[in-house]
Amino acid sequence: MTWRVHVEPILWVGGIRALLLQSLHPRVMRGTAQNSDLLDPARAWERFQRTAEFVGTRTFGTTAEVERAGRRIRRMHAPLRGHDPDTDTEFAIDDVDNLLWVHCGEIDSYVDVAQRSGILTAAEADRYVAESRRAAEVVGIPAEAAPASRAELDEYFDRVRPQLYACREAREGLLRSLNPPVPRELRLVRLVAPPVTTLAFTLLPRWARRMYGAPGVPTTDLAATATLRALHAVTTALPDPPSPPEVDAARRAIRSRQRDGAPQTARDRVVEQ
Repeated sequence: MTWRVHVEPILWVGGIRALLLQSLHPRVMRGTAQNSDLLDPARAWERFQRTAEFVGTRTFGTTAEVERAGRRIRRMHAPLRGHDPDTDTEFAIDDVDNLLWVHCGEIDSYVDVAQRSGILTAAEADRYVAESRRAAEVVGIPAEAAPASRAELDEYFDRVRPQLYACREAREGLLRSLNPPVPRELRLVRLVAPPVTTLAFTLLPRWARRMYGAPGVPTTDLAATATLRALHAVTTALPDPPSPPEVDAARRAIRSRQRDGAPQTARDRVVEQ
């Protein structure tokens, strides 16, 4: 199920939604800003690419590649500390609560886009979330601590919502995502960034949009879902975009199995994780 979702080009919208949602945790956002190039226009794109590469390895890499990437991330995070000006305290970047927030923001965004665009049914969405527990383990989160269904994701967000708000760094990140500092040869990214970011923003939960100061009304949800479905129809009709070899291989394997009408085996599910 994980491969089936992540070969879809429309998942880039989910990636932007994830960044906007993750930014609403002030400790996570400040810790990231204090220890990375996230808000540095000259280096932010490089950081975004590294994050995308890690997600690609975690999803499509071999077991050895995934374990190696996980060790590198955990080793990099271990010595880092952040400062919370709200409480004037220091905190560890790899605190499990912080890692869990990032994980849930990412997985909720991917599964929300996949389900609302018509890629997954409700039952398949739950299976995707359950499979994502392996992704949580890669960065140091105990599998049992991560949600295993969309309902558990909703329960998690209900619990943490009192801790959330759009801090200054979050608002700066939102504005920067509308005009990302990309290399000159990627000018097309700068052109499509405003509509893609706008769509990603409208796909946020209503409570998240309100935290950014925007209305959280049901009509926005309906319009966003309709736009997402139309965009998915377009991307499905177009030729596959250039992708790393492992993504192309996963795409071919999925299509072959779909043509044959073969059910997914237990081994397939393990490989996808």
